Amino acid sequence: MTNTEAGILPARLAQRVEVDPSAHLAGVDGVWITVKEVQDAARRLAYGLHRLGVRPGDRVASIMANRREAVELFFACAELGAVQVPLHVFLKGEFLRYQIADSDPSVLIVDQEAFDATKKLIAASGIATTLIALDEGDGSTPRLADLYVAGERAWEEPTPDSLLSILYTSGTTGLPKGCMIDQGYFLHMPKAHMMFDWFKPTDTSITTLPLYHGFGLSSLMDALVAGCRVDFESAFSASTLISRACEVGATQLWAVGAIGAALLATPPSDADRDHTIERAVFIPMAPQAQHAFEERFGVDVLAEGYGQTEVLPATMGGVRPGRDQPSCGKALPWLDVQVVDGDDRVLPVGETGEIVVRPREPHSIFSGYWRKEDATLDAWRNLWHHTGDMGRFDDDGMLYFVDRLKDALRRRGENVSSVELEVALVQHPGIAQVAVHAVPSELSEDEIKACLVLEDGCTFDPTEMFGYFREHLPYYAIPRYVEVIDALPVNAMGRILKHKLRADWDTPETVDFLTLGLSVGRSERR
Repeated sequence: MTNTEAGILPARLAQRVEVDPSAHLAGVDGVWITVKEVQDAARRLAYGLHRLGVRPGDRVASIMANRREAVELFFACAELGAVQVPLHVFLKGEFLRYQIADSDPSVLIVDQEAFDATKKLIAASGIATTLIALDEGDGSTPRLADLYVAGERAWEEPTPDSLLSILYTSGTTGLPKGCMIDQGYFLHMPKAHMMFDWFKPTDTSITTLPLYHGFGLSSLMDALVAGCRVDFESAFSASTLISRACEVGATQLWAVGAIGAALLATPPSDADRDHTIERAVFIPMAPQAQHAFEERFGVDVLAEGYGQTEVLPATMGGVRPGRDQPSCGKALPWLDVQVVDGDDRVLPVGETGEIVVRPREPHSIFSGYWRKEDATLDAWRNLWHHTGDMGRFDDDGMLYFVDRLKDALRRRGENVSSVELEVALVQHPGIAQVAVHAVPSELSEDEIKACLVLEDGCTFDPTEMFGYFREHLPYYAIPRYVEVIDALPVNAMGRILKHKLRADWDTPETVDFLTLGLSVGRSERR
């Protein structure tokens, strides 16, 4: 049986245990967990959840940073056939309430940092769920540790079609949508990485990506299927990541482009090449930054890839002679990837249009959006999954990303929905209207600017406004720039003309919170 023929995660994990029960699968901050330890913990936790009343298909939501329990809970849900819903640890207020209410979990597992605020939120919102404390909680709430109990399976075994995860994405306009990921899709993710030698059985990978992120979970699947191991760091520090890689013996750094930019921004050191890293995955990363990183740190940079939670990945390239670094690589053989016009007609080579994808084999893309049939039908119109991104192909079949088609923002490695952010900002009692848009960043990706129209009689106090943002928004969604204007530019239909705001964004009236010394410290983010 090949790696991907074990179509459910418990079966693939059992294969690994049979080959070598002492093999490391994953670690957190360098503390390793063997495949046998993961299997035992997952089975016990699955039984405990079932005894609590969780059944196959029920949602199990969680709020936790990278830690051992995140790995065990993921495999426990796979064992039980339950659906894990890992929520972003920095969500607050309406951002958090919406995703809990939308996923409708039977159980919500929360770490200590989020416990008090989450308990108050679900009580105030009337959300019916069983709260489980990951740590001490309040002394009366059930604790996750008590759910690890021995027992025999009393439920049907899941199938490759069984839904395993709902991962919320804010990659386009509108409120976040929950991408439905089945067990077969999770096991399909490593196929491309192995084909291009991004992961090898002898590898030790290190990543700061969270286990509530599709790219982070894909690295866990790489470890499961390729036979390597991956260390999940609980926090990111640009000044210590390379030394941490040395401590765990990492041969690969698995990250997004913003992490690579942060590492390049650190002061050069004589120890820059004193490490065991052979490869660094940074998607996306500009060619000049790739070359700079390779020259400074002496590692191969892999940045030729394109994907999203819905299709991870769609195109790829590898380290070999003639690789075209500015591109996203070529379409994978199990996917049909094209560029189309507004009527979904395939465009010729060199012309720019929307990137669309459809599968040539099962379990190679997501299963739709959770409880959003209309959004699923719209994304899959004319038998194509519409990515919302613009691109073009060259004569060699290489895909080039051009721009985002829709009004989305990307900051600090996170997608931010402009609609969701605007809905949250207008809750401020002094704001009548708001429009947010991306502006250039000194590092990579975007900074966010908010253009505000105030209520009559209200004044703008930067310190008060920033304090409101810090209390009600995830730190990565807080606008860096704010400008108060008399009215938002609109067309005859009342649609806000954001291109006009973007074209002349750096006005004398624009307030830069960072220049004013207003920012969210690392310890204040949750």
